[in-house]
Amino acid sequence: MEDDLFDFKISSKEDFGKFTKMLHADFLKNGNDWENNTLESFLEAMSAYCGDTQAVYKNNNENKNADLPSWETFADILRSSIIYE
Repeated sequence: MEDDLFDFKISSKEDFGKFTKMLHADFLKNGNDWENNTLESFLEAMSAYCGDTQAVYKNNNENKNADLPSWETFADILRSSIIYE
C-alpha cells in the first residue's frame, strides 16, 4: 500500500479526483494486500466506518465533524475501507 495514499491531503473536488485515481492505482498494484479487497468486503467496511467516523476522529484527536462532510471526509471513508473491520 502506498504511503502517499494515506498522506495525501484533500481540500477540493480536484484533489478528491486525484485521490480516487491513486486509490485505483494502489488497488491494481497492491489489491491482494488490502484487508477488504472485494467489492462486498469493501462496501461492508465502508458502511461500518461511516457509522464510526466521528468516534475515529475523536480517538485520533482530529478536529473534524463527520456530520459536516467534506471531500476529505469522503476520502477518509474510502481510505479506511481498505483496512477497516
